[in-house]
Amino acid sequence: MADPASYRPRPGEIPTTPGVYRFVDDHGRVIYVGKAKNLRARLSNYFQDVANLHPRTRTMVTTAAAVEWTVVGTEVEALTLEYTWIKEFDPRFNVKYRDDKSYPYLAVTMGEEYPRAQVMRGAKRPGTRYFGPYGHAWAIRETLDLLLRVFPVRTCSSGVFRRAASSGRPCLLGYIDKCSAPCVGRVSPEEHRTLAEDFCDFMAGDTARFVRRLEARMKEAAAEMEYEQAGRLRDDIEALRRATEKNAVVLTDGTDADVFALAGDELEAAVQVFHVRDGRIRGQRGWVVEKVEDVTDAELVEHLLQQVYGAVDEVADVEGAAPVRDAVPREVLVPQLPPDPEQMAAWLRGIRGSRVDLRVPQRGDKRELAATVHANAEHALMLHRTRRAGDLTTRSQALQEIQEALELDTAPLRIECYDISTTQGTHQVASMVVFEDGLARKGEYRHFAVRGPEGDGARDDTAAMYEVVTRRFKRYLTERSETDEPESDFTDAPESAEVGPEVPERRRFAYPPQLVVVDGGPPQVAAAARALADLGIDDVALCGLAKRLEEVWLPGEPFPVVLPRSSEGLYLLQRLRDEAHRFAITYHRKRRSKGMTASVLDDVPGLGPARRKALLAEFGSVKKMRAATVEEIGAVRGMGASTAAAVVEALSTVSRDTVAAPPDVGESIATESK
Repeated sequence: MADPASYRPRPGEIPTTPGVYRFVDDHGRVIYVGKAKNLRARLSNYFQDVANLHPRTRTMVTTAAAVEWTVVGTEVEALTLEYTWIKEFDPRFNVKYRDDKSYPYLAVTMGEEYPRAQVMRGAKRPGTRYFGPYGHAWAIRETLDLLLRVFPVRTCSSGVFRRAASSGRPCLLGYIDKCSAPCVGRVSPEEHRTLAEDFCDFMAGDTARFVRRLEARMKEAAAEMEYEQAGRLRDDIEALRRATEKNAVVLTDGTDADVFALAGDELEAAVQVFHVRDGRIRGQRGWVVEKVEDVTDAELVEHLLQQVYGAVDEVADVEGAAPVRDAVPREVLVPQLPPDPEQMAAWLRGIRGSRVDLRVPQRGDKRELAATVHANAEHALMLHRTRRAGDLTTRSQALQEIQEALELDTAPLRIECYDISTTQGTHQVASMVVFEDGLARKGEYRHFAVRGPEGDGARDDTAAMYEVVTRRFKRYLTERSETDEPESDFTDAPESAEVGPEVPERRRFAYPPQLVVVDGGPPQVAAAARALADLGIDDVALCGLAKRLEEVWLPGEPFPVVLPRSSEGLYLLQRLRDEAHRFAITYHRKRRSKGMTASVLDDVPGLGPARRKALLAEFGSVKKMRAATVEEIGAVRGMGASTAAAVVEALSTVSRDTVAAPPDVGESIATESK
């Protein structure tokens, strides 16, 4: 652990202007990002006596090796840059908001020629209107099914749309009048887009206009004695009313607001938000946050607003993106104002494009709604604790037990685990999985295709393990040496200094683990140890986990370390090993499947995917293609005489090689993947 005094900048070097700072460790990895009105005053708080610091802050400053800062013009710019850096670097000591579930949205792809209404999850896409989030996907489908009577917009996938267009027959929804069938030209692209825009307006809260329109048409139809048409319009009005009733009115003044609430303790907190549009609850969303840094509720609210509306700001910056006025409402009601409410309100106003009222509700219906949101947050926290009882404690305990059992200097905050997967020496692959602070970091996972000295695979698992560990840590040494260049953002011994606001390239392999775990016993451990020794790496701990008796083997030790069966440390190692095994098996199956389905036609010079497709469309099967002459193959569109001759030669070669094989094997013309 580093002494903060070793990298403390001189007070005169730090400006007193607003800015954003980041702490980096001795490998140049950003571990914490923060902002300040006065950089000098804020950073000086980190360099007092470590005994006076909060435990989590103390761990952060002793893990860091340097502090860097960027001066900005205003606090609004600091908010934006802080959000950008937190998203880019994912610092381990910053607060992380994790969704308690993946919430679905009702999305309308207005960026397409024929907009489509569908259920969507995940990151928001430019050119798409989103409504929600909803608690369940079935709630979206039920609402959508009701509204398709009145707004028959397209809901089918691109493949279904193309097939219907090519066949000239609409799908079932087109026949039952729940789709306007633009695929077969029943409506023009302009008419269908008008339908989609009306659908979006209705979902955005403009409901009365459409009900009045349908009522007027119903009366006209009844006056003209078109009673069947009037009955259909009556049913459409009822469908709209049922869809509207699904969102109960909670604020009678037509309020557009996001209502936030917090509930938690010193270690973690639950966050809930109700999205209220036109006085109705349009959606609900929740997060659970682990307080990995010492923050107040006001600072939690600030980080929360950055992460919720920062993503909206990014979408707004993309050309062709849908309007974000609905995403940032007129009012943002919070349980406690952030430290700089005026600057936060100005930032939100810049995203929305008009005034945003950021405040704490004090009385009336809005205060009662805030109390309801708070009750939901308390319930979510209780449910989270029930599902993950003692999770923070057990993870810390697991890392501490591993540290003590392996006699490490510090707890292994980053652990990498390697596994080899093969079938009788073919399709050899390896996996690398990464756990940080006891949690899987799937974005850091890596696959390796084992090559061997001759390019046809390693002789056994130990040789494969040696190759994979060597390749991974060679990459580490290469990227570390690149960061030693003078023009680099980081040096081998980072120094505290001012930096530019641009984000440096992230080097995944430039950050080594504190512990390497291999799946296997002494042979695999010895192979990995030899790889590390050959590269001169002596600051990374190593162990192996043997599956039969769950023994932990250390390099050069004649006897294993046996952890108790109830040990949290053993449980974490087992999770690592099982995850590495799963990841390796998945990749192995993919390569094996690709190798079994690759065709000999793939190797024919000049025969690309389009020509292969044309050949199969013309002849229907490889068997018929094999019986064809050079002239018949050359007559296929796009084929020439030389390419046709190469195809016949390739197929005749396969036919000779498989003459003794069973019919199904001979017809498969399967070859190993390259």
